[in-house]
Amino acid sequence: MKYASVLLAMSCLLSAVKAQWLETTIQLDTGSAPCALCYNSTNNRVYCANHWIPDYNVTVIDGATNSVIATIPAGQEPLALCYNPQNNKVYCANYYIASVMVIDGASDSVVATVGTVAPRAFCYNSQNNKVYCANPDIGKVTVIDGAADSVITIVTVGGEPGALCYNPQSNKVYCANGGSDDVTVIDGATDSVVATVAAGLWPGALCYNSQNNKVYCANRDGGDVTVIDGTTDSVIATVPAGRGTTTLCYNPENNKVYCTTDSVVVIDGATNSVIATVAAGQYPVALSYDPQDNKVYCANYSSNDVTVIDGATNGVLTTIEVGHGPSAFAWNPVQSRVYVANEFTSSISVLRDSTSGVAESPKPQASSRKLAATVIRSLPAGAVAFDAMGRRAVNPKPGVYFVGEGSGARGQGSVKMLKVVIQR
Repeated sequence: MKYASVLLAMSCLLSAVKAQWLETTIQLDTGSAPCALCYNSTNNRVYCANHWIPDYNVTVIDGATNSVIATIPAGQEPLALCYNPQNNKVYCANYYIASVMVIDGASDSVVATVGTVAPRAFCYNSQNNKVYCANPDIGKVTVIDGAADSVITIVTVGGEPGALCYNPQSNKVYCANGGSDDVTVIDGATDSVVATVAAGLWPGALCYNSQNNKVYCANRDGGDVTVIDGTTDSVIATVPAGRGTTTLCYNPENNKVYCTTDSVVVIDGATNSVIATVAAGQYPVALSYDPQDNKVYCANYSSNDVTVIDGATNGVLTTIEVGHGPSAFAWNPVQSRVYVANEFTSSISVLRDSTSGVAESPKPQASSRKLAATVIRSLPAGAVAFDAMGRRAVNPKPGVYFVGEGSGARGQGSVKMLKVVIQR
């Protein structure tokens, strides 16, 4: 008993000493605007999609050394990435040239180009080795064979599909349709639509609860989260979260779902009730879970920092300054690193979770603060708007956006982001 107590004390001590810190910053070409990341588990590499003129490319980073080992030309507006571990391939959605570029994970060379209309989001079906691609401009989902890189079928879904997630227990794919306020459920074996589930206003993010076989859908304009039973595809709860719910992630160790609003709302996965609200920085837009250390990382788009949350206690461990406009994550389990794409400084911040290293001037814990918004009817001439996920908005509809302001060119640190509300 005494020996066990000593081991427990040592374990707690080691856990306490472990800290999160900014290990390095990987600088990309000025103006490249990184907007999406994914991790190649076979070769320990990180892929970064750069969606701004003139780059239109994918940067490949060595996960061991943090060095750039390749730059792969992409099509216009690469907006999303997805990894296929069975065939060691990376898929890149080129929005404006209507194609999906397939990259070999070993050689980092393009091995195929799959034609599809305005690809915007991905998910991978591990049971049937398929890649699902949302096409918001036409209300479809393109299904790609992971081995042959050919289109198997095109599934008609709701209006403006913008998010996908996979349920491995029931072998289903869920598609959130922002334009029709519903979720389409696709059978992973037959690729047929098996259900259409009513959601809240403008569903835009999904995540899967593996412990209770549930799918969570964040409704941006409704300010709530729809909970769907993964077996029956029926709505079992609607959880109030707050207006502007933009992204979700799941913590399997503590069975919790995290949702970004003006803060981070924590939902109990068993009861579907809100158990905590965690203060973050200004305009949190992305979340990532670290299963090794049971921590959640939250990217704060306007305050240019990352809030690190303890998965067990829901307490804020630290806030780490990164580049301007952090909007996407990738987690490297080999080195216990979290990669953060900083759109407006054209860089990737590498955060480390280890017993070594010193935090580089982390900011104090953020208080409950809101970034004031300016109400406008149309964008000024020459201005470019970006949505909550850091994606450029072409002919933006009424809603909340960010517009760059400052003397520096795009990709330089002097650019400041202003929050605007477009009303018509």
